[in-house]
Amino acid sequence: MARYAILIDYDYCTGCHTCEVACQQEHNYAPGTFGIVVREYEYEARGRVRIDYLPFFTQHCDLCKTRRLRDKVPACVRHCQSRCMEFGTTEELAAKTGNRSNVALFSHHPGR
Repeated sequence: MARYAILIDYDYCTGCHTCEVACQQEHNYAPGTFGIVVREYEYEARGRVRIDYLPFFTQHCDLCKTRRLRDKVPACVRHCQSRCMEFGTTEELAAKTGNRSNVALFSHHPGR
């Protein structure tokens, strides 16, 4: 059985929160409950203010198991407007990380 994952390239996340909305609607979660949340981090770098947006997966994420059973990608990946997320097997996405330093790989554990 393949293990699936989502690769996020934080350099391209614009903080639009579309992934949160898509996840909440896909799973019909109660208000305030999400499978993915986008956090905003503001800091100073080289005398300039910089804002980074970092999507994080919560304990509610099952990588859209019901969508995957219908051969569809998770809702967050499908609706990401900046296309900073990729879905695939853990092995194929891990190979894509290469020397990139601002990426994260979220892997789902079978049975969850």
